[in-house]
Amino acid sequence: MVKKKGYVFPGQGAQFSGMGKDLYENSRKARALFEKANEILGFGITDIMFSGSDDDLKQTNVTQPAVFLHSVISYKALKRCFCRIKPSMVAGHSLGEFSALVAAGALSFEDGLRLVAKRAAAMQKACEVTPSTMAAILGLPDEKVEEICASIADEIVVPANYNSPGQVVISGTVKGVEIACEKCKEQGAKRAMVLKVGGAFHSPLMELARVELATAIDATDFTAPICPIYQNVDGKPYTDPVKIKENLIAQLTSPVRWTNIVQNMIADGAEEFVECGPGNVLTGLINKIKR
Repeated sequence: MVKKKGYVFPGQGAQFSGMGKDLYENSRKARALFEKANEILGFGITDIMFSGSDDDLKQTNVTQPAVFLHSVISYKALKRCFCRIKPSMVAGHSLGEFSALVAAGALSFEDGLRLVAKRAAAMQKACEVTPSTMAAILGLPDEKVEEICASIADEIVVPANYNSPGQVVISGTVKGVEIACEKCKEQGAKRAMVLKVGGAFHSPLMELARVELATAIDATDFTAPICPIYQNVDGKPYTDPVKIKENLIAQLTSPVRWTNIVQNMIADGAEEFVECGPGNVLTGLINKIKR
């Protein structure tokens, strides 16, 4: 019997200098997609991906399309090597949800890239409005982190990524995140570490970006995927294009429920996970959720 496989796609933070260069050099079809991406984006993203510095790759307008490109082209290369490949289910962490939608056939490569570029630009604008950041909290129950965030008055700070049991990323104003980190340490957190990110992703501070991205998503054609996609907003599987669009828009101001996604995929029969894209961050999280 063929194993049920879940294909998963990473988000921002998985990038590294040199990413995708091997694909570009060893596959004519991959090279054509990279060149098409340069054309769509209007700048040579391949130059930055293949030889740019870490700082170059950290720019939101570069990071998001770069991770998307590496993820989607990796998946397409895998599919060409194993022509019978057909995912039983897909999911992506934050930005990775766009890669998952392309892999599942709900969104074309070109439209996916355009939306990712629009998302990156909109998020960058929102980050510039209010000084904001994120922090990783390790070693506290989800409920305790939620309670601490809710207790902070006059500042915005919320859980943003439920990555695995005992690992939650919080997001909000710089002051709000700093206060939350101190409170988490007082309550016994093993670590409360402010992250080097441009802003408060997956928080109410992304509302301006959500509105801007909503217009672009509404104007883009989505089709029914070949398999369920487990979406960030609630961790549940969807195949209805209308609902998929709604969830994708809501994602920017809602937490990423990665723990729920993995638990639901396993409950629905996933026996093996394949991570497509730079790094293996999601593989590590999946092993923490259920080895």
